[in-house]
Amino acid sequence: MKIIIIDDDPLVSSALQTILEADPEITVAAVGRDGSEALALYRTHKPDILLLDIRMKNISGLAAGEAVLGEFPDARILFLTTFSDDEYIIHALRIGARGYLLKQDFDSIAPALKAVMTGQSVFGEEIVSRIPLMSRTPDKPDSGAFSELTEKELDILRLLGDGMSNKEISERLFIGEGTVRNIISTILDKLNLKSRTQLAIFYIKNS
Repeated sequence: MKIIIIDDDPLVSSALQTILEADPEITVAAVGRDGSEALALYRTHKPDILLLDIRMKNISGLAAGEAVLGEFPDARILFLTTFSDDEYIIHALRIGARGYLLKQDFDSIAPALKAVMTGQSVFGEEIVSRIPLMSRTPDKPDSGAFSELTEKELDILRLLGDGMSNKEISERLFIGEGTVRNIISTILDKLNLKSRTQLAIFYIKNS
């Protein structure tokens, strides 16, 4: 099994390489330090699995994963991160990640890689336990409520559904973060939802 590791922390990537190569079934073909390297390394090595950190300096793992899947739709991508933010999980699920694990659980990484190779999707226990909570809504909203949203509200909803933060949305649409927060609150009221996570999931399910 050929693996590429992309992680901006050299100590983490070195430890990962040591742990994984202790398994005779796993070979680390390359190690990258930023999401900007992911696509080029994938083209060169054609790994069985791309192991990606999420938060990196220049290009995030999520953006890198999207780029790789855009060119190689069958790519197996496993996100490995210290962050278990709901928005990251939603984004990873949306783009077709095969797994999302927390770095703290190093012992589970090699078994997870092998499971992904058999066609399984692998999410750590903490992540799996949170998915039902992310999907839960207090009252079932009406998908027809999209028709009540303004063009600006729809623009923000789409970007939120793609996993963007308020800051990223404000930069994309050239409006203030406060304006983004206010518009999201308005959308939540219109759709009878309570949180941006519920809103993102509702958008994904109905888009």
